[in-house]
Amino acid sequence: MSIKLSVFDFDSTLMDGETIDFLAKPLGIEEEVARITEAAMQGELDFFESLTSRAKLLKGLKEYDMQKICRNLPWMPGAKECIDGLKSRGIKVIVFSGGFKPATSYGHEVLGFDAHFSNTLHVKNGELTGLVGGEMMFDNSKGQMLQTVQKLLHVSPEETMAVGDGANDRSMFAHSGMRVAFCAKPILKVHATICVDEKNLVKILDHL
Repeated sequence: MSIKLSVFDFDSTLMDGETIDFLAKPLGIEEEVARITEAAMQGELDFFESLTSRAKLLKGLKEYDMQKICRNLPWMPGAKECIDGLKSRGIKVIVFSGGFKPATSYGHEVLGFDAHFSNTLHVKNGELTGLVGGEMMFDNSKGQMLQTVQKLLHVSPEETMAVGDGANDRSMFAHSGMRVAFCAKPILKVHATICVDEKNLVKILDHL
């Protein structure tokens, strides 16, 4: 059965790195935040708890600086070519990210995927408050949203490809016939049907 829908993680999949780690850098807490991020992606921490604790550490970051950082994130090699290749085959491309709207919104502009679901860092008086909310807050959020999108588009799990790298991508793998672990953590690889270990997203097209 041919693929009609592809869902991608954003951080460390379409983008080369973790948005929240880049946001932590101006505050001098990059290493602390990166440690929590890594533990969450390895499945060692509850995703909701890790997300809210990291967002809290970003309190005081200027909204201007957040926007600037999110518009200068490094794309994964082959990201645009991969998405263009999928869309040329008539495949819908949607992003599910435990990261943040300013990053996925800019990715939408640059990479041209069809839609994106992510989280929002609360801003007050031009600064981050340390609060976060949104569509991808929990470990099972991606799987739940994928089932909703499949119903709306009348696409079956067998017609769905999911691409990700970390523990919170397992829930979308559970509802996808083609499961691509991209430069992924061991906890995700065991659930994959395809593993791509080279930082080049175009390699995914070889499996279609």
